[in-house]
Amino acid sequence: MPYARIVVLTILALVAFAGNSLLCRAALSRTHIDAASFTSVRLLSGALVLWVLVWLRGGARAGRGNWLSALALFAYAAGFSFAYLQLSAAAGALILFGAVQTTMIAHGLRSGERLRGARLAGLLLASAGLAGLLLPGLSAPPLTGALLMLGAGAAWGVYSVRGKGTGDPLQVTAGNFLRSVPMALGLSLLLLRGAAFDPAGSWYAFLSGALTSGVGYAIWYAALPSLRSTTAAAVQLSVPVLAGLGGVVLLDEPVTLRLLAASVAILGGIALVVLAGQRGQA
Repeated sequence: MPYARIVVLTILALVAFAGNSLLCRAALSRTHIDAASFTSVRLLSGALVLWVLVWLRGGARAGRGNWLSALALFAYAAGFSFAYLQLSAAAGALILFGAVQTTMIAHGLRSGERLRGARLAGLLLASAGLAGLLLPGLSAPPLTGALLMLGAGAAWGVYSVRGKGTGDPLQVTAGNFLRSVPMALGLSLLLLRGAAFDPAGSWYAFLSGALTSGVGYAIWYAALPSLRSTTAAAVQLSVPVLAGLGGVVLLDEPVTLRLLAASVAILGGIALVVLAGQRGQA
C-alpha cells in the first residue's frame, strides 16, 4: 500500500475513534435521547454497516464472533454511553484510553510478561495520572461517570485481548456487533420508562455506530497490516487529544489544569510502556 494512503487511512481512523466520544457527548448533553437508546441505535447501525462491508468484500457470513466477546462489546458501549451523561469528551476519552491500556497491560502481566525499568516507570506514571485525575476536588470528573467509563475501558480491553488471533478482524467484529444488538435492546426494554426519543440524538447515535464505529473500524483494519505494532500503539495516543480538542472547539468544553496534567502523565506513561516494550523485543 502506498505510504500516502496509509497515512490518510490512519488519520481517518483516529478521527473516527475520537468522533465516537464527541458524538456521544453531543447527543447526551445537547439532545433528549437517553443513554440506553443511544447504545441500541449505535450497536444496531454499526452491525448493519459492518455486515454490509463484509458482504461487499465477499465474506462467507457476518455472523462470526462469540457471545463472550459480544458481551464485552455491549458492556463497553453501555458504560460509554451512561458515562457521557456526566463526563466531558476530553475526560471521558482519557479515562477510557487509560483503562483500556491498563487492562491490556494487566493481561500481559498475567500471561507472564515482566515490567522493568522504563516500562515499570511508565505504568506507575500513567497510574499516578489516572489517580490524580479522579481524586476529589472542584475540577475532578463526577465519580459515577468516571467509574462507568473505567468499566467501559476495562470491557473494551477485554474485548481487544479476546479478539487477537481469532480470524478476520472485520468479519469477527461484525459478528460480535450482531450478537450485541439483542443485549442492547434488552437494556432499552428494561429502562423503557426512562426512554426519550429524539430525532437529533438518534441521528448522532446512528453516525456513531455506522460511521465512526463501523466505517472507522473498517478503515483501521485496512491500515493496520501496513503499520508496525509500535506505530499502531503509539498513534492511538492521539485519540484522547483529538477528542479533547474537538470538545473544546465543537462543544465549548473547558480545559482544566488537572486534566492537562493528567493527560501528560497518562499518555506519556503509556507511551513509555509501549515503546520501551517494543525496543525490548527488537
